[in-house]
Amino acid sequence: MAVYPAHGVGLIEAIETQNVGGVDQSFYVMKILDNDMTIMIPTATSDNVGLRAIISKEEVKKVIDILKDRDVKISSQTWNRRYRDYMEKIKTGSVFEVAVVLRDLFILKEDKDLSYGERKMMDTAKNLLVKELSLAKNTDEKKIERQIEKLFS
Repeated sequence: MAVYPAHGVGLIEAIETQNVGGVDQSFYVMKILDNDMTIMIPTATSDNVGLRAIISKEEVKKVIDILKDRDVKISSQTWNRRYRDYMEKIKTGSVFEVAVVLRDLFILKEDKDLSYGERKMMDTAKNLLVKELSLAKNTDEKKIERQIEKLFS
């Protein structure tokens, strides 16, 4: 199991060698759990693209602390600028950045209606977190989802 930025948790099913441009290269063959999409990640650059292990139970506590933190200032920039900033955070692949996006969108939602893109991004961030936290804590996804929603109710 590993996490690929913006796609989420996946299972590395194999390591294959393919000839690309006359050079043999080895790839991780990874099936994304959320949508059964299969992706190939060059093993030589897997660190550069953000492929990483599932977080530890200790790191789960840090994610929960980020979600609980209400002492944050949400910038008053336009929704499309905010959307771009949040998308950059999600693309980093950092579970902590994804937690910041989810928290900020939940806080923003209390003040105003979110745009369609922001609502979709909020769902994406929540799904990415739920999947990874449930694996890290070895617990049911529904339970994690309820815990997250309880933090914001």
